[in-house]
Amino acid sequence: MARETSANMTGASSEVTAPSAGTAARLGVRDRLLTLWIFLAMAAGILLGAVAPGVSDALNSISVGTTNVPLAICMMLMLYPPLAKVRYAELPRVFRNARALGLMLLFCAVIGPLLMFVLATTFLRDQPDYMTGLILIGIAPCIAMVIVWNGLAGGDTEWCAGFVAVNAILQVLLYGPMAWLFATQLTSLVGAPVVTLSLSVGDVAGTVAFYLGIPFAAGALGRLALERAKGRDWYEGVFLPRISPVSFMALLATIILMFSLKGRQIVQLPLDAVRIAIPLVIYFAVMFFSSFAVAHAAGFSYPQTSAIAFTATGNNFELAIAVAVATFGLGSGEAFAAVVGPLIEVPSLILLVNAALAMRRHCSWPEDDMPVSVGQGAEKERA
Repeated sequence: MARETSANMTGASSEVTAPSAGTAARLGVRDRLLTLWIFLAMAAGILLGAVAPGVSDALNSISVGTTNVPLAICMMLMLYPPLAKVRYAELPRVFRNARALGLMLLFCAVIGPLLMFVLATTFLRDQPDYMTGLILIGIAPCIAMVIVWNGLAGGDTEWCAGFVAVNAILQVLLYGPMAWLFATQLTSLVGAPVVTLSLSVGDVAGTVAFYLGIPFAAGALGRLALERAKGRDWYEGVFLPRISPVSFMALLATIILMFSLKGRQIVQLPLDAVRIAIPLVIYFAVMFFSSFAVAHAAGFSYPQTSAIAFTATGNNFELAIAVAVATFGLGSGEAFAAVVGPLIEVPSLILLVNAALAMRRHCSWPEDDMPVSVGQGAEKERA
């Protein structure tokens, strides 16, 4: 049975459709040049921070606690369209698939934290603050941007939303204990420097609720209300195509803001940034290709495999940054390492999206599970 994968955040009119034999998926100009747009946004952010530091300082000052309000608004706008496209009534099938859920949790809750711990203590043992920053990243599986990367790759939107919900709950309950375990207890076992870390469940819950809870509620409640008022055909054929470009523009705005606020630190400490970037790139590559290979070998379809792989690969940098700033201070090495994370993740995950689409074309998949696009994307494919 064909399944909707309209979570592509770049708009229904440019979604990646299932490639038939000898026929390449048709992408709009915006999608074909997506990597270029993102790199241009990164450059624009760094330029803004360097040329107009007063502007970035003013934006940075608009904060509530450790949360930057303009950045949070951009992220919520970025996440709303993909979450509005999720068919929430189909989420129970995700939780009924114990094999897929177990595989995702194995990578997110066990393999990922352990891999980042090994990389951090191997590459940054002489820099305990940077080492701790990477550990804080590794124990936080992604609950936000993964929706965007999975959508770009044509992954299963319901599976991804279900995985995000599970990871959000687990982070509220387990992030504090896991931070204590990995950053204080396990580091002492391997002879690495030990840090003092104090973190409450309330701190984690507030960050998760702010960044994810608002767009999640808006997507679910908005779909329910609009489908009842206008019908599913109007919602998926008219409303979703209209709001989809918002996510693309918000993604670029998020990247510009992120780099304008924190990119100057990367420029000021380039060698340190490179040292932090090396284990991060290794982490992204190992997590993505290993989880993708295992899911493919287990017989999952491409959309399902993509959802598992991107959920396993991404990290909740917002939470890691918030925890690092709240615990160690804005100018700390831990905060600096956490900031480097998303700046490396954006280009890395874009490359992995392209890798996923390439493997989608060249690997064999269960054809009756391959997705088709809806709305304008389907009309474009038929044309």
